[in-house]
Amino acid sequence: MRSIFLLATATMLASCGRSEPPARPDSRVPARVIDGPSARETAQCHRDLRTLGVAYEPLPDRTFGPGCGIVGTVKLLDIGVPTTNLGAIRCGQARTYAQWARNAVAPAAYQILGSELAKVESMGSYSCRNVAGSARRSGHSLANAIDIGGFLLKDGRRLTVLGDWDSPDPDVRRFMRVIHASACKRFGTVLGPEYNSAHRNHFHLEDDRAGFCR
Repeated sequence: MRSIFLLATATMLASCGRSEPPARPDSRVPARVIDGPSARETAQCHRDLRTLGVAYEPLPDRTFGPGCGIVGTVKLLDIGVPTTNLGAIRCGQARTYAQWARNAVAPAAYQILGSELAKVESMGSYSCRNVAGSARRSGHSLANAIDIGGFLLKDGRRLTVLGDWDSPDPDVRRFMRVIHASACKRFGTVLGPEYNSAHRNHFHLEDDRAGFCR
């Protein structure tokens, strides 16, 4: 009798265990968005931008889809170097970009090419998309990357990554490689024409501390 009772009890407990579904992560809240900068980090970044004299607008946090959202982002209004096509940018990325454009690209244009920099042409910042040829979300899906395609000089010359990375003009080639190398010292991931064909027309700049430069 006792063995029958124990068997019945074990059967009942096993049945209860099967009736509870396994815990699953909430698919409505992408993990990468949750792993964004803390409020303290973002506040410090805002102070850094003000110290640098950068005009910006804080943007509200939003989630757009699986693995896509903006957390701790800003819109750059004036960094001292006009840049086209910039939308939401994670604050740390914006801070690093402002320093690169002002302290590396602009001086290199003047010192190497003999002209002041008029404008940097970007190909955008936030975009909910995967890394080309993979199922992994791009840094753009978190507004943590900027693609730079060209540069306009005040003497009227327009240089593009696509057309001038291997320019016949040695000064132009040097300019492109100097600013690429300087980006590698500031950003975590920098990809350019020598990485793959998907980056033949731009520099991908991402503030992810990966230490990857190509």
